Amino acid sequence: MKRYAWKLGTLTATFALISGLLSGCAWSIGDHKEHSLPTRGQELIDLKKARDNGAIAEEEYQAQKQRLLGK
Repeated sequence: MKRYAWKLGTLTATFALISGLLSGCAWSIGDHKEHSLPTRGQELIDLKKARDNGAIAEEEYQAQKQRLLGK
């Protein structure tokens, strides 16, 4: 009987682990048009990261920042 309970417990724990890992997958699969465009805040964060990483110059950062804030 103990062996059966141990197998059942292991099976339950495995199922719970797999379910937990796959629960986020449903969100990443499919068409999420309401989330396809970044927010203005996210655009500003991405712009700052680009400047901080040297991908764009300070002048370009300021110009793009003003463009975003002027929307």
